[in-house]
Amino acid sequence: MKKKTTVDRIVESEKTTLYSISFEIDGTTEFEKFVTIFEANAKYNSDYQRIIAALQVILERGALERFFRPEGKMNDNVHAIPINHSKLRLYCLRISEQILILGNGGIKKTSSYQEDPKLYGYVLDLQRFEKILKESINKGYISVNKKELTGIENITFEI
Repeated sequence: MKKKTTVDRIVESEKTTLYSISFEIDGTTEFEKFVTIFEANAKYNSDYQRIIAALQVILERGALERFFRPEGKMNDNVHAIPINHSKLRLYCLRISEQILILGNGGIKKTSSYQEDPKLYGYVLDLQRFEKILKESINKGYISVNKKELTGIENITFEI
């Protein structure tokens, strides 16, 4: 079953713009879902705070490769935050040093995300979205202008 997806701008700084995908089913961005679950979770508070601090650094310095843990396949841009040891992961698409699309995440209880159906689903959604996003850029529907995805606000993707 295909899911209808849009992209919402979360926050913009001088260096970076953070976006998040949102499924039409509930209209809440994947990043907002992540925050809702883990912001008040005492058990994983320090891991959550590490992720939020990493996002602050990314906003200040840019989405530099060293701030991410590669997660997906060799041919995609799926990454995870944080890069250090943590039970909590936030998955994202690093489009460039100036554009980051946040997905959802969760508690990593297995040795790889592929072994956890929930985490695997989050990564798979980002992989499918990236494929369609690249096609839209190649066709000229969307353009990447420094730290902005132009034309993205008017498109609903089916992944």
